[in-house]
Amino acid sequence: MTAPSLAAALERSSIVHDRKTIEDAIRAMSVRIRNDYAGTVPVYLTVMHGGMPFAAQLALELGARGLDLEFDYLHASRYRGTTTGGVLTWKHRPATPLQGRRVLLVDDIVDEGYTLAAVRAWVQEQGAQDVRIAALAVKDHGRCVAGLSADYSGLVVPDRYVYGYGLDFYEQGRNLPAIYALEEAPLEE
Repeated sequence: MTAPSLAAALERSSIVHDRKTIEDAIRAMSVRIRNDYAGTVPVYLTVMHGGMPFAAQLALELGARGLDLEFDYLHASRYRGTTTGGVLTWKHRPATPLQGRRVLLVDDIVDEGYTLAAVRAWVQEQGAQDVRIAALAVKDHGRCVAGLSADYSGLVVPDRYVYGYGLDFYEQGRNLPAIYALEEAPLEE
């Protein structure tokens, strides 16, 4: 089946955070992160694909504040093109040894948190000294996995289908420069 139209989704959506608001939030996050990681070079693990735009912008802000990073990435997913559910699937695990390292997981959103909880547990199993989560956005609801929260977050988004700035609408629209929310639930495939 074909994915719903991004153009049609945009017509049924509103902007919840524009580009300037997003950039300001990332800048503010970078100050807190730089202060917490001063004097260290953390492993900066981007959660693909959604975390890419946010991770790139945050890394530049951290570099501008003098914090060096060791880059790597991981690709684990639950959604597989649908809006909810699914079993955690690993497509790529980081090559960087994590034993004794401080690790910053960088992702687009904390929604219910199942993927991030599984990823964090795996990083801890690899012997990381410290694992923290930086998420561009946190969804405003009470359904998050117990014990999981972002250590650093920039924005709160409504409990609706959100997309843009890394967040996808059926694998579309990740490169939109704002975060949008659908006015109603999307059509399932």
